[in-house]
Amino acid sequence: MKPLVLDSTMTNMGGVFYPTGHVFALFPDEDCVRQAANALQTAGYQGDTAYASPEVILQEIVRTLGTADAPMPSVGAEGDMVRRIADLAGKGYHGLLISMDGKDAPERLVAAIQPQGAVTAFYYRTFIIEDLIPQQPQDSSPQSVVVGTHAAEGDMHPTVNSDQPR
Repeated sequence: MKPLVLDSTMTNMGGVFYPTGHVFALFPDEDCVRQAANALQTAGYQGDTAYASPEVILQEIVRTLGTADAPMPSVGAEGDMVRRIADLAGKGYHGLLISMDGKDAPERLVAAIQPQGAVTAFYYRTFIIEDLIPQQPQDSSPQSVVVGTHAAEGDMHPTVNSDQPR
């Protein structure tokens, strides 16, 4: 495992972090990253891996979004992914960049790295970023979505037929 050195092949045309053909995974600490790299090797994975400390993530990857004074809008999800990566790196999470061969199965990769502590992993394909380990909500309280707040009330809403008895 080598240290991550960001170069132009790891960004899209707008300069935002987008390492096509790679998975970028985040772990709670450096030891988990090393265990994941060993687990990949044990599983027969032969691609290159690169380690990124939280400082490297914040200094190199996050800066691809632009300066804080003039944030650059992102056309796709890559900006959102960088912001998620930045949030985790800001909490001390470490990264592992894994090059994928065309015959590498993402499921096999996840099976090797998730038990080692991977909290999220993004597979950067040519036109899509696949979230291999979706993050769980921070609190376990039930979540609700209200669409069209008055739609469910129908004719019973006070503004509809307000002169009619209920």
